Amino acid sequence: MRKLNSKEEQVMHILWRLDRAFVKEILAEIPKPKPPITTLSSLVRKLETEGWVDHESFGKTHRYFPKIKKREYLKHTFRNMANTYFEGSSSSLLSFFLKEEDVAAEDLNQILRDLESEDPEKS
Repeated sequence: MRKLNSKEEQVMHILWRLDRAFVKEILAEIPKPKPPITTLSSLVRKLETEGWVDHESFGKTHRYFPKIKKREYLKHTFRNMANTYFEGSSSSLLSFFLKEEDVAAEDLNQILRDLESEDPEKS
């Protein structure tokens, strides 16, 4: 799985949030300055060709939906970050994040409780 560029990520975040959308609905969610609809349509079709999204047809119109779940992409992104910047160490990545973001002890304890109570079937 490759890293998406910023415009592709923007479209995917919109689709993850909306679940299904026509290109005009995606365009409505993009802040100004908005790209031309033809440019956005080409980008969405490129994402479809690469397997990121799929569509359902309504005559000549297509409604797009994500094929890749946000969690899958997030997992890939963090794994790539760990490999690129932390020699593959998830613990080094997490430690760096916790220190840089100055995570409070109470928040860290809540994270630990959440991890301990997480359903292993969901992992």
